Amino acid sequence: MKFLYLMDPMHQLNPECDTTLALQRASQQRAHECFHCLLQDIAVERGEAFAWMRRILPLSTTPPFELGTVEKVSLRHMDAFFLRKDPPVDSLFLHTTLLLEIMRNQLLFINDPRGLREANEKLYILHFPSLIPTTLVSSHTPHILEFLATVGGKAIAKPIDRAGGAGIMILQQKDPNTRSILEMLTQEGSKPIIVQQFIAEVSQGDKRILLLDGNILGAINRVPQQDDFRSNIHVGGRVEPCEVTLRERQIVDELAPRLRRDGLLLVGIDVIGGKLTEINVTSPTGLQQLSRHVGREVSIEVIQWVEEQVLMRSDFNEVGFIPC
Repeated sequence: MKFLYLMDPMHQLNPECDTTLALQRASQQRAHECFHCLLQDIAVERGEAFAWMRRILPLSTTPPFELGTVEKVSLRHMDAFFLRKDPPVDSLFLHTTLLLEIMRNQLLFINDPRGLREANEKLYILHFPSLIPTTLVSSHTPHILEFLATVGGKAIAKPIDRAGGAGIMILQQKDPNTRSILEMLTQEGSKPIIVQQFIAEVSQGDKRILLLDGNILGAINRVPQQDDFRSNIHVGGRVEPCEVTLRERQIVDELAPRLRRDGLLLVGIDVIGGKLTEINVTSPTGLQQLSRHVGREVSIEVIQWVEEQVLMRSDFNEVGFIPC
């Protein structure tokens, strides 16, 4: 099979923890051809979608990772399309997902371009109010300060368009810097942010649960450093093995139908103290860490599932049915 990975440049990947790299290695181990392209490499000509892509040569264990020569290839020659560009989700990203719309019924996307447009990683949780901490989205400092008072005087503020723990801050009602922090985060009231009630259990870890087609692949617990409240791997969070609790399984059961409907097949949800805090869909990470802790290559399981879906779609298409 032929798999196209739309992603960041290969030289930016961290071989120790990058999930996209793990998926590519698993694809090559399963004898699939892998190709690489960037957002700006997608084009539509006379109603047909193309990509300027480069073959990913057999991956070494360490950089540099080698690519072949650039080829202009129709996307109808691909079997699966891994749309895994790291945030931010900017205008180029959104425009590219619109170009890919014409292939939605002809190609397996992980994840679906339309679903990615609708599922902002910070805001998608608002569809599930019973699962999340008390939450506010606003750009107005007085509104945020009023909210802060109602949730015990302590909250977490997050930019809507960043990832990996970047820009996340603690707000405290009695901190004289709080107004300045809000002016900075909201760009003086011109940009909304997400504010969530502080969950004390964050000191015990932020659990990343990886899902494939709404089913649990496994989980890792990310524990913050002693001098930081953020547990993201990108900012030094320590990873440890963990089990998925009954409450977390209930959260997954409630999310799964919506994720499937939106074509969000490979997803990482974040749970703190039994509360859903984020749904990561653009390029969820954690596969390599999970594999190390469970003693099996979870990325191989993902690729095997992709193979099954491609074959199933092929069988449907032979009898004239194209799944949505």
